[in-house]
Amino acid sequence: MNASDISDAADPALDPDAFLPEALLGTFRERAVTHDRENTFPEDDLADLRARGYLRLLVPTELGGLGASLLQASRIQRRLAQAAPATALSMNMHLVVTGAALHAHRLGVDSMRTVLEDAAAEKLFAFGISEPGNDAMLFDSATRAEVQSGGGFRLSGTKIFTSLAPVWDRLVVHGRVAEATEADPRLVFGVIERSDSVEVLDDWDTHGMRASQSRTTRLHAAPVGADRVLTTTPVGPNPDLFVMGIFGAFELLIASVYTGIAERALAVGTQVAITRRNATKGIVHADDPDIRWRLADAAIGVDGVILQIEKVMADLDALGTGVQGPGVTDHGPRWFLHFSGVKSRATETAIRAVDQVLRASGGAQYFRRSELERLSRDVRAGMYHPSDEESVHASYAKALLGEIGADHTPLQS
Repeated sequence: MNASDISDAADPALDPDAFLPEALLGTFRERAVTHDRENTFPEDDLADLRARGYLRLLVPTELGGLGASLLQASRIQRRLAQAAPATALSMNMHLVVTGAALHAHRLGVDSMRTVLEDAAAEKLFAFGISEPGNDAMLFDSATRAEVQSGGGFRLSGTKIFTSLAPVWDRLVVHGRVAEATEADPRLVFGVIERSDSVEVLDDWDTHGMRASQSRTTRLHAAPVGADRVLTTTPVGPNPDLFVMGIFGAFELLIASVYTGIAERALAVGTQVAITRRNATKGIVHADDPDIRWRLADAAIGVDGVILQIEKVMADLDALGTGVQGPGVTDHGPRWFLHFSGVKSRATETAIRAVDQVLRASGGAQYFRRSELERLSRDVRAGMYHPSDEESVHASYAKALLGEIGADHTPLQS
């Protein structure tokens, strides 16, 4: 295959405008107001997305799915976020799991087939990786994983920010293997189902992204059968294909959601500018140089991160499918830097863009009845998702300067 095959193989049914028609987005947008106010999960949104095959989006057609690429999923998520940001963020977690499974499956990891077959059967996946105080995220865990006879595990620990908490069918979790040696600490990644050993708290009451219902989940010796173990890895950064898929899909799909929020804010701000008048100057705000500058500044930033997301997503798709040709890049040891860098730039740009739109749109947008007011709260959740600004800067500093305390003596020519 070469680079041109990507566009040639695109399914028109997966075009974002066709997959999520404007009438459906209007319905989602109306519901989002209620779910934000009442702090409830958007069950009807989920039902509508199921009906459109959302759970099967990233499952290959030969396994019963829609066969979308990660790039197509990114574009669809941006569009969904323009109507219902918290719904998009929730569905991201299912797409992260299936996207990671797709990436590893493309590269020959047989254990991923069970995830993709479950998704094809309309099972909803959630993502239980975040833990209180665990800045290492995917590369370590405070959850204890005890080996069971037959090759399974039982996991005990606390997971936080578990989106889709009220409704998931399958939860991907990780834990540190209790029986591993100190010299070779190990992690296990696997899938659990709802049972008495899984406790979901009703503790989600937040500033924004309220409808995602990303509640705390406690595991009390929750079983992971041998057939549900996805991979085992060393503690610390490693080249495991499933872990790479999780990292890449998570960072780039998160970037997509928050970029979609910024796109919607720009659309709303533009409409405000062309209809709102400045009584003092006797002009519409669309003719005010200061308003024009702020909206243009927001648009410039958003444009830039869309190009970054699309480039790295296309490269990740190519890595899994063997596509080669002009414009396709294998980023080698810099993949993880690019994943986290794009996420960081996208979420920070989205926050700045929404703030610029707010400043351009007047005091009426400070009221809770304003869509921009809700978007301004939802977009700020982006700063809390990994990778956070501190870890991104630390990773880039390490790539540039090496470890802290390393020998920095210049080489003699």
